[in-house]
Amino acid sequence: MPDVRAEEPVVPGSDWTRVLVVVAHPDDESFALGALIDRAVRLGAEVSVLCLTRGEASTLGAGTGDLAAQRAAELSDAARALGCARTTLLAHPDGALADLDVRVLEADVEAEVRATRPDGILVFDPLGGVTGHPDHRAASEAALAVAARHGIPVLGWALPQEVSRVLNDNHGAAFAGHPLHDLTAIPVDRRSQSAAVHCHASQAVPGSVLWQRLELLGDVEYVRVLAPAVSPA
Repeated sequence: MPDVRAEEPVVPGSDWTRVLVVVAHPDDESFALGALIDRAVRLGAEVSVLCLTRGEASTLGAGTGDLAAQRAAELSDAARALGCARTTLLAHPDGALADLDVRVLEADVEAEVRATRPDGILVFDPLGGVTGHPDHRAASEAALAVAARHGIPVLGWALPQEVSRVLNDNHGAAFAGHPLHDLTAIPVDRRSQSAAVHCHASQAVPGSVLWQRLELLGDVEYVRVLAPAVSPA
């Protein structure tokens, strides 16, 4: 496993040895966060993934049988491709995380924090959940609440405004972006991410908005520091 510490600039999260990734759906860890997860693994971190739903409400892959079971298997394969040490998949209703009592989601994140003892947490940026999906925002807000209680730093995966504008114009999507000066650019290698994405056969539809995002960003991802490391109260 190559050591990239000497090759890449110091960026937030580079010194984390245990990382907890909190996402809403199977494939979020790959299409969205895959390159960042790969980077953490190559830096020597132990990465755990908490996925809150089985993604059964997706319109992609619908009608092919038990989509929830298929997506669970896809997540397991993708996490292995990314080098994740642990994957926890829950079964909250896909598309309805924002309707749940926030204490339920926070308890899920709390349990995973206690099990994995992360140095940092990686989530979708809560501004619109990046993609406009309320599940993404609900997952991130639960993670942020728990992190605040423990003084754990949190990084949010985010998009530049120009990238979100192109995606929205081309696909009628609702991506939310930030000015570049509010983001930290991180150079990434997308080979492991590509392998993980292809594990999600039910969702990896050619020509989709997910693929165009990867093309627009090239070998760079962007994050925001959502919560710095602090001593818990």
